[in-house]
Amino acid sequence: MSGGAGGGTAAGSDEHFLERAVELATKNVAEGGGPFGAVLVRGGELLATGQNRVTRDNDPTAHAEVQAVRAACRLLGTFSLHGTTLYSSCEPCPMCLASALWARVDRVVYAADRDDAARGGFDDRAFYDLFSTDRALWSTPVRQQRVPGAAEPFDAWLTSAARVDY
Repeated sequence: MSGGAGGGTAAGSDEHFLERAVELATKNVAEGGGPFGAVLVRGGELLATGQNRVTRDNDPTAHAEVQAVRAACRLLGTFSLHGTTLYSSCEPCPMCLASALWARVDRVVYAADRDDAARGGFDDRAFYDLFSTDRALWSTPVRQQRVPGAAEPFDAWLTSAARVDY
């Protein structure tokens, strides 16, 4: 990720948008949601916000950062958020960080860290530890079972005239 994009590197700009993310998180708790908020910014302009909606929407992927990425992509009509900065009230979990990377966000800046989240009952350490462990030792089996034609979707993709590379 490169510095200087979307909101700049000045402490004041980062601080302003981090404060906004923290405000969203605190407001979300008051409204029955989780204690997480996020904003996406490009060129100093707020593009989208997100709040944790996991329990409200019964959607384990509805984290604040993912919600903000989804909203910004809808707004811009693209899957690439190149040139943006994601500000989060808390250190993004592995899913949210991966979402930001897939969206081509230039920078991710967060306020609270994973220890603060763990103190609040949101401990992502198990996931960080899991990803550094051999899959054979995972409690949830993740395995490949090759079937005939498994690669056909990728062959079709590679020859598709409508393909949009990402």
